[in-house]
Amino acid sequence: MNQLLRGVVQATREVFHLPEPILEVGSLQVDGEDMINLRSIFNNKDYLGIDFRPGKGVDQVADVERLPFADHTFGTVLALSTFEHVKRFWLGFAEVARVLKPGGAFLVSCPFHFHVHAYPSDYWRFTPEALESLLQGAYSEAIVGWHGPERRMANVWALAYKAGAPPRICPTTEGLYREALYDCAHQPMKFSRKMRYGLAALIAGRRPLAPWLDREKIDIRRANLAA
Repeated sequence: MNQLLRGVVQATREVFHLPEPILEVGSLQVDGEDMINLRSIFNNKDYLGIDFRPGKGVDQVADVERLPFADHTFGTVLALSTFEHVKRFWLGFAEVARVLKPGGAFLVSCPFHFHVHAYPSDYWRFTPEALESLLQGAYSEAIVGWHGPERRMANVWALAYKAGAPPRICPTTEGLYREALYDCAHQPMKFSRKMRYGLAALIAGRRPLAPWLDREKIDIRRANLAA
C-alpha cells in the first residue's frame, strides 16, 4: 500500500457508490502506517477486514481462495495490493464474485513494475488487460486505471460492478473520476528530483527513466468485458 493507492480508494469512494457491508481482503496493516488503514476512509460503515494471518486491522482470519461467507453477503469488496500474493488468484477472483451481492462493487489493485516483496511470497503481476480478462463473465461493467508509463505502469487497478443495479459508469462519472484521482492520488515529484531524472535521461536515454519520469501520469479507461 502507498499514498497513491490510498488516494485511488478515496477518489473511488467520492465518485462511485460502494454499498455496504464492505469486505477488505488483505487487511493486515503490515507497515504500521496510517495510510494502509483503509477502514478510516469508510467511517461508520459496516466493514470487515480479513487476512490469512492475525494482526492489526484483521477482524477475521480467512483465505480468499476459500472465503467462509455465504453467497451474496457483501456490497463491496476491496483488495489493494493483495492478489499478487495469492497463489491461485483465479480462485480468489471467483470467490469475490460469489460473495458479492447483485450490483456489488469490486475494487482491486495490483502492482506491475514493482520489486519482489514477500508476504509470504510474491507470485504475480497484472496488466490492465489481465484484470479485464479476470473480470469477464462475473461483472457487467468496469473501469480500469493505472499510473506511470503506458508500457511499464507501476500499479493497475479496476472498479467492477456485478449485474443487478443501474449502470454506474458513464462519460460523466469517468470525467469526475479523472478529476478525483488527480485531487486524491496525484503525487507531484519534487523539482530537484525532476531535474536529476531529466539530466539522467539526457545521458542514458528516456526509456530507462520512464517509470520515474512518468510516475505522475494517471489514466483510466472503460473496460472491455466482452468475452
